[in-house]
Amino acid sequence: MGSSWRNLSTPIGWIQLEASEGFLTKLDFLGEEPKDKGHSIDDPKDEEILEKTANQLDQYFQKKIQRFDLPLNPQGTIFQQRIWKILQQIPYGHTWTYKELAVAYGDVLAIRAVGKANGANPIPIIIPCHRVIGANGHLIGYSGGLERKIALLTLEGSTLF
Repeated sequence: MGSSWRNLSTPIGWIQLEASEGFLTKLDFLGEEPKDKGHSIDDPKDEEILEKTANQLDQYFQKKIQRFDLPLNPQGTIFQQRIWKILQQIPYGHTWTYKELAVAYGDVLAIRAVGKANGANPIPIIIPCHRVIGANGHLIGYSGGLERKIALLTLEGSTLF
């Protein structure tokens, strides 16, 4: 089976959600409003997870939830998978530095590798890579752009950037 997708308008712009075999596999920030505002569903389980994701994102942006409860299947290396699991431990409204993320991984010398894995996260927002910042509170990169990163951290009430 292939993957299913759905475009969604959010307070930080349009995103595209992708699912496969009942798991959320990807969240992409779209640069502009898509011509096709619909969806393509290959599997009823995918339709269910895309709808559940859209609902939870709506609740997140309304500050009604702080954690997502979704079946995820991000595609990446074993190392990336470990980093993405650790990212999900960063509490809502808090930030960690890349060094703190490397320490949580168990190797303070892995800062660069941890940063690359963070940047390769295929499911931003849900896997909260926006909560990782540079030393001294500097905002460093975000797949959706720094404006979106600031918007997400502000929504969560973070004051550490």
